[in-house]
Amino acid sequence: MADSHAHPIAAGALLGPADPAPYAVHQPQGRSSYLLIADHAGQQVPAALANLGLPQAELDRHIGWDIGIAGVTLELARLLDAWAITQTYSRLVIDCNRPLASPTLMPATSDHTDVPGNQALSALQRQQRIEAIHAPYHRRIEAELDARQSQARPTLLVMMHSFTPVMADTVRPWQVGVLYHRDTRFAHALLQALRDEGDLVVGDNQPYSVSSTSDYAVPVHGEGRGLVHVELEIRQDLIADAAGQQAWAQRLARIFTALQPPLEALLPG
Repeated sequence: MADSHAHPIAAGALLGPADPAPYAVHQPQGRSSYLLIADHAGQQVPAALANLGLPQAELDRHIGWDIGIAGVTLELARLLDAWAITQTYSRLVIDCNRPLASPTLMPATSDHTDVPGNQALSALQRQQRIEAIHAPYHRRIEAELDARQSQARPTLLVMMHSFTPVMADTVRPWQVGVLYHRDTRFAHALLQALRDEGDLVVGDNQPYSVSSTSDYAVPVHGEGRGLVHVELEIRQDLIADAAGQQAWAQRLARIFTALQPPLEALLPG
């Protein structure tokens, strides 16, 4: 079902032989125009980093990963027959949806929690994490997008995320959010489709907005290539269990299938 990157073990390398690969690819022969990426799907920490000095309960919180999004992404990929990639490591180790210059690439504090393993990191320590996780993950996405381009295959890119119901003591009313930056082609179509469901509170660039300084996937893989793309955020309490993940995957598969013809009409002929 999945393939993964076999990482080299080199002197000074962060990942050891017992550590999992930085990503897994699902539905590698998927025929759909949709391509799904989940930057915050995993919550692993390399053994050498000793859980970043945190108890497991902190890594299990929303600060450690996008709760529920891996299950939604895998089931959606199966239903659509779409290529998908999930990133393995906790966003606290390195956030794969951040530019390398972002101050939150390896956050010292996240939602009132200090991260001991991220305090006063040296340039070498930071580079080890980039080379072990961030760089190979994005190289694999780039390789897939390059291959599809060379084969003249249409690509509709979806960045899959989830968000916590309460952040900084503020309750978030949205059940799902559609995020975008300059390119609104996919986003506006998806916004309307989700609102047409009739039972959802849908965020328009909520609970986050996208920028080239705060985000990586949309500016680089989406806008940078001129692809039709969107970033999707689902509230975590709705997908915390398998039933919720299945329900959302089925809903999104139905919506994406209906949107596919008009979105493909936007692609270069």
